[in-house]
Amino acid sequence: MSGFTLVEALAAVALMGVIIAALATVTAQWLPNWKRGFVRVQRTEQLRLGLERIVADLAAAEFITPNAEAKGPLFAGAELSAIFVRTALGPNASPGLEIIRFVETADDQGFALVRERAPFVPLAAGAGGAELPAFSDPVVLVRAPYRIRFSYAGSDRTWRDTWRNSAQLPSAVRVSVRSAETEQILSASTATLIHVDLSVECVIAKSASDCINKMKSADDQKPAAEKEL
Repeated sequence: MSGFTLVEALAAVALMGVIIAALATVTAQWLPNWKRGFVRVQRTEQLRLGLERIVADLAAAEFITPNAEAKGPLFAGAELSAIFVRTALGPNASPGLEIIRFVETADDQGFALVRERAPFVPLAAGAGGAELPAFSDPVVLVRAPYRIRFSYAGSDRTWRDTWRNSAQLPSAVRVSVRSAETEQILSASTATLIHVDLSVECVIAKSASDCINKMKSADDQKPAAEKEL
């Protein structure tokens, strides 16, 4: 009756152990690299989706004044935040307008750009300007290791870090993507044009400059406290 001897069985077990050890060594070297690559791809995809949402919202900004007394649009742009009005978007959104706010926050995972919204209603003018409503539904769009910086350009094509108290909306908004560690500008940076940047009153004006001058004159007559958002 044929079969394996004890020596042959031990040799087979030893060979199996060598093979398993070799596979474990290769896997231990390959798995961390695979994990890092997967995390990198996932972060890049999340960044792409976040930028698409930012660009779509900014492009849809509308010339809406905060109340009946104001002549300029509700738009407050800074390097780390932007507040503007657009048509409500989403399956659960009610028809109408909503105020969108992009703002950078920080938590235990690092910096994050958050999108918040609030239904638009005429805003009361307080001592510091129009009083913004309470925002809700925060959604993280971009998270570390990336940071977002905004800049704004008018018809003169000059980029500025802020856009406030203007008689019109910016013509374009640049969305710079930076490394959270080095502040280096990355190639994923983009820009978008705003579809509507003038008041509807300008449609019947003789020229856009004439409309803007009239709106600036009306704005200059306001008390200083009413000009701040």
